[in-house]
Amino acid sequence: MVNTLLFADATSSLDGAVAVIFGVPYDRTSSFRSGSRLGPNAIRQASWNFEQHFMEHNRDISSVPFADIGNTEEFGPTESMVKGVRRTVGDIVGHGRIPIALGGEHSIAPACVEALPKDVGVLGIDAHLDFRNEFLGDRYSHACSARRISDHVGVQRVVYSAVRSFSREEREDLERLGLVYVSAMEVQRDGIAKAVDRALKAVDRERIYLTIDIDGIDPAYAPAVGNPEPFGITPLDVKYLINTIGDRLAGMDVNEVSPHYDHGQTAIVAARLVREALIGLGTE
Repeated sequence: MVNTLLFADATSSLDGAVAVIFGVPYDRTSSFRSGSRLGPNAIRQASWNFEQHFMEHNRDISSVPFADIGNTEEFGPTESMVKGVRRTVGDIVGHGRIPIALGGEHSIAPACVEALPKDVGVLGIDAHLDFRNEFLGDRYSHACSARRISDHVGVQRVVYSAVRSFSREEREDLERLGLVYVSAMEVQRDGIAKAVDRALKAVDRERIYLTIDIDGIDPAYAPAVGNPEPFGITPLDVKYLINTIGDRLAGMDVNEVSPHYDHGQTAIVAARLVREALIGLGTE
C-alpha cells in the first residue's frame, strides 16, 4: 500500500481495528469527467474538519477503533485493479475486519464485493442503475457495477436507490432478470424511511454491504462527480440509510468524488458519510 495522509482519527493498529480504510485511486473507465483517482486523498483531507464527538449518537468516534492502510497502487487495466482490490479486501475480511474503500470510480465496488461471502445483501446509492453487461468493451466499467455485483451475490440481493437514469437496454435487462431498484422520485414522494425499508426487505439479508456513488446525492450538495445527474436525494437521506444499517455493515465503499470540480464540498460530504458508518459500528 502507498503511504498517504490518513483518515482523521484512524489511530488503531490493524490488530485492534474493527474497520480498515483503504483508498483506490482509479478512474480509467471514466466516461464523462475524470478525476476520481484523486478522491481518496481529498476525502481523507476533508475528514479532518469534524469533531470527534457525535452529538446525535452521544459518543466519540474514538469508541470505534479503526485503521487506514493508505492507497493501493495506481492500477492500469481494470483486470489488474479488480484482482488487486479483491486481494486487499480478502485480506481485511480474512482478519475479521470491516473494509471501507475510498474511490476512485464505481468500478471498485464489484471488486470489493467479490471478496465477501455470497450471503451478503448489497445496497447502493447511485443516480444510475449501472446494470450494463459491458460499457465501451469493458465488463468492469463504472457503468457495470450493479451487474457485476449481481453476478456474485445474485440479482435478487442487490438494490440500488436514488436511481434516476438508465438506458433502454438496462430497462429490458432489469425487467427480464427481476432487478429491484428505488428511484429518486420514490424517495421524494414516499420518504427515505419507506425507501430504505423496501430496499432492506428486498435484499433480505442480515449482513449488508453498502456502495455509495456520490452522484446519487443531488449535485446541489455534491457537484464534484464524474457523471452529475440532477434531481437526486440529500446527504441526510444517505445518513438515514447508514444509521439504519448500523452494525449490520459488512463493508462499504464511497466513490466517484472528483475533487477538482468544486471547492471541497463533495469530499466533505463523503468524509462525513464514512464517519457516520464508523460511529455506527461502535458500542456505548
